[in-house]
Amino acid sequence: MMKRVYLLVAALLLAACSKNIQTTEAVREGVMDRLNSMAAKSGLDMSSMQVDVPAVTFDRDHAHATVTFKPKNSNAPPLELAYELERKGDKWVVTGDPQSAGSPHGQGATDQGAAPQSGTSLPPGHPAVGASPGGATSLPPGHPPVGSNK
Repeated sequence: MMKRVYLLVAALLLAACSKNIQTTEAVREGVMDRLNSMAAKSGLDMSSMQVDVPAVTFDRDHAHATVTFKPKNSNAPPLELAYELERKGDKWVVTGDPQSAGSPHGQGATDQGAAPQSGTSLPPGHPAVGASPGGATSLPPGHPPVGSNK
C-alpha cells in the first residue's frame, strides 16, 4: 500500500513538472532551431533576419504555425511560410519542409498571363508578363485560344 502511494506521488510530481510548450515563443524557438541547424548549408545568417510567428494553432502534440521573415531594419514585405511541428519532449520540432502560406504558388503569385500585383515591378530587361520568349505575342499556328476548353 505504501509503495502505491509513493508511486502515485512520484507520478503526480513528474506530471506537474512537465513544461507547457503550447506557446508562440516555444514554436518560434523550434523553427529557429531548424533554421540554425541548416545555416551552414544554406548560408543564411538568421541573426540578420526578423522572425515572427503571427499565428499558431495546437492540436495535441502537433502545431501549425505561420512564420514571417524579413531582413532587420528593412521596409521589405515579409516572406510568409507555414510550418508543421511535432512535440518531442519539451520542444517543438519542425517536420517536413515549410510551405508558402496563402497561395500554393508562393506569396505574390499571379495567374499565368495576369499582370503583376499593384506596386510590384519587373527587373530591368525582364519581358512583359504574358509575353512569349523572343517577344512574340501570338500563339503558334493551330493553338486553341487561351482560356478555351479545346
